[in-house]
Parts: sequence; structure tokens; C-alpha cells
Amino acid sequence: MKKLLLAVMAFLFLCACSGEQDMIYRGLSMKMPCNSFINEMAQRGFAIDSAAAPDSTGRVIVMKNPAEKYHIIIGQKNDTIQAIREIYKISTNDSTRRLWQQLRDGLEKETGKWPNCPMLKDDHKIAKFELDGGFITITLENTYTPNLFVLYEVKK
Repeated sequence: MKKLLLAVMAFLFLCACSGEQDMIYRGLSMKMPCNSFINEMAQRGFAIDSAAAPDSTGRVIVMKNPAEKYHIIIGQKNDTIQAIREIYKISTNDSTRRLWQQLRDGLEKETGKWPNCPMLKDDHKIAKFELDGGFITITLENTYTPNLFVLYEVKK
């Protein structure tokens, strides 16, 4: 009886662990409804910037917080989040290089995974983390102006 109970508990544990895990964005599940996600981000000081939205369909939502050095763009369809992109506003190329490395190191520690780095030049770097629920891609493009993006994509 004891062995049967242990076998059942082990099976339940494996079933619980083998399911697809949520993609997490700064402590929030990306599987939550988009409206709930927006409300949670509003509690963190972000507000919708309707003037910055690239389309009027509501599929793309831009949120900004004046206290942060980045803003986010949320791509959603039918109240389901598809992707979130952080766009950093930094004035120098050296600052973006340092921040890229900090973000990469932080995600390595947080996820426990090594990124795939298809591009690692001084002024153009890409690090892509593949997780159970999706992908996180950090992109640095220092050309004439420094550009740093972090893209969170849900697996389909």
C-alpha cells in the first residue's frame, strides 16, 4: 500500500511538473488576460500612452512610466498577450553595452539557462533564452543612436 501511494504521488508530481509553464514578465504571468495585466502594470506606475500606439486596432498597447528608463509595448490578440517588448532610452553606447550585459547576466541567473548568442559584436549583440513557455531576446544595436530591446514572446 505504501509503495502504491508513493507511486501515485510520484506520478502526480511528474504530471504537475511536465505541463507547459507560464511565461513570466517581471513577476506577472503572461497568460493572464491582457486587461488584468494592464491593471497590474498601472499599479506599478505605468500608464497607457494611446498617442504612441502604432495602430488603432487595440492589438498593440504602449505603456510608459516616467520613473523608468524603458517603456513597454504589449502585443495582444483577443485579450491574450502574445509578446511584450521593453524599449530602453539610454543616451550613450557604453551605457547600453553595460545594461545589455547586466540584463543578460540577470536572466541567466533567474532562468538557470545559457542563452543562444547568434551575434556578439561590440555594437550588435543578441542573446536569446528559450524557456518552457516562450522566448526572451535581448538585442543591442549601437549604430548612430543606442538601441536596447528586450522581447518576451509566448510560445504558440
